[in-house]
Amino acid sequence: MILTDTHTHLYYEQDAEKRDALMQRCFDNGITRLFLPNVDIQSVSNINTLLHAYPHACFPMLGMHPCSVKGDWEAELNAIKKSDVGPIYAIGEIGIDLYWDKTNLPDQVKAFKQQIAWAKSVGLPIVIHCREAFNEVFEVLEEEKDELLRGIFHCFTGNAEQAQHAIDLGFYLGVGGVVTYKNGGLDKILPQFDLSHIVLETDSPYLSPVPHRGKPNESSYLIYVAQKLAEIYHTDVESVAEITTANSKKIFGV
Repeated sequence: MILTDTHTHLYYEQDAEKRDALMQRCFDNGITRLFLPNVDIQSVSNINTLLHAYPHACFPMLGMHPCSVKGDWEAELNAIKKSDVGPIYAIGEIGIDLYWDKTNLPDQVKAFKQQIAWAKSVGLPIVIHCREAFNEVFEVLEEEKDELLRGIFHCFTGNAEQAQHAIDLGFYLGVGGVVTYKNGGLDKILPQFDLSHIVLETDSPYLSPVPHRGKPNESSYLIYVAQKLAEIYHTDVESVAEITTANSKKIFGV
């Protein structure tokens, strides 16, 4: 069984011994493919460290998180684009976040559009961060939609209509720990959509699934997400792993 964590910040752990233990717990649970999104220029070096330690299990993405869009964001984005991490497999995580700051929406939109153009120019998918901004994100995507636009709605927590809109635009739904929450709502929405539209993620160290909710998340906990999806879709974990990993290969090309 091969499980794929399509979105993890496991590289935040800089203690080599703790990091190796995190990775070993992943392998023990069948999680052997981890996709790593940076958030700013500083996090690129942390990703490189993990890549060098586990080159066959880790796959880098590059982008600027919307919460990193500050006054000098254009210079930082240019630096990110020039980062040397070897092959990258997506541009992300990128998007719009209106939870923390609504005042810089114009810059967030501009950065989002620039990175969509970057993704199209190199033939890569995008990984979207969308927090309290579905309308704004969809507005950008509708403007940018073409045969090159594709990717993942990371940490999807929208309603059924928003899920369908994302799928219609060529996106997969990234499902993580929220699906295990009693009042998360995803257990009611997801059965309306086939597993062929879903990929798994943890967003570690955030959004730990039950039974670890409220504690730091880690990629090995992806097994709980897979188990919950198996319950929702009335199938087994092995089938969930097979389908969602196949979906990840279609997106990332690896």
